[in-house]
Amino acid sequence: MAQDRNLILTICTGNVCRSPMAEKLLQHALAAEDSPLKELIVESAGVAAGYGEPASSNSVAALKKVKIDLSQHKSQPVTQELLDRAFLVLGMTDSHLDIIEHYHTELPERMHLFREFMGPDADEQIPDPYGQNFDAYQECLDSMVEAIPSIVAYLRKEYK
Repeated sequence: MAQDRNLILTICTGNVCRSPMAEKLLQHALAAEDSPLKELIVESAGVAAGYGEPASSNSVAALKKVKIDLSQHKSQPVTQELLDRAFLVLGMTDSHLDIIEHYHTELPERMHLFREFMGPDADEQIPDPYGQNFDAYQECLDSMVEAIPSIVAYLRKEYK
C-alpha cells in the first residue's frame, strides 16, 4: 500500500544552494529505483526563503558538471502544506530542523539530516557555500553525492 505522504523535502536556509542541489540529486537517484521509491516526489524549500529566486550560479554549475540541470529552479519557503505532505524531511544542518520544530506544530514523523544515515564517523552537517567560490559548492555537492546511497538504503527499508 502506498503512503499518504509521498514527498521528500530537502531543507536549507534560502533554497538557492544546498537544498536544490540535494533535491535534484535525490530525484536522479530515485528515478533509477523500483516502485514505490521511483514514485516519490522530491522538492526543496528554505527556512528563510522567499518565492521565486533562482538557484545560485555556482549551484547550477556544480550540478551541470554531473549532467543535472538546475537552471529552472525557483525558491520556496518551508510551509505547513509541504510538511503535511512529507514522508521525510532532510535538513542540511541541525539548525534547519530546529527552526522547523520551533515554527511548525504538526511535523512529519521522519526528520533527519541529509548525511545522518552514513554512520557515526561521518560529519552530518553540510556547510553553506553561499557567497563562496566554486570549490565550496563542489565540496558541498561531493558531500551530498556521498550521502545518496545511505538515503536510498534508508528509503528501501522505511517507505512501503
